[in-house]
Amino acid sequence: MIKPGAVVIDAGYNRVPGRSGTIGDVHFETASQVASYITPVPGGVGPMTIAMLLRNTVEAAERFGALSAGSSST
Repeated sequence: MIKPGAVVIDAGYNRVPGRSGTIGDVHFETASQVASYITPVPGGVGPMTIAMLLRNTVEAAERFGALSAGSSST
């Protein structure tokens, strides 16, 4: 059940056997009739997920001492 006017962030990413492309965890057609906004799959939160993963990886490497903040290897 979705509250009318809610914003739905679909972070699911699934392949369906025998079908091309990907789908999310939310039934888009049904949810979009109730929600004020729903993120599409693909093309929704994926780019933000990748950006945050890279950010966290760099921060972990800096804490580990593998990188120095602001330094360059050239």
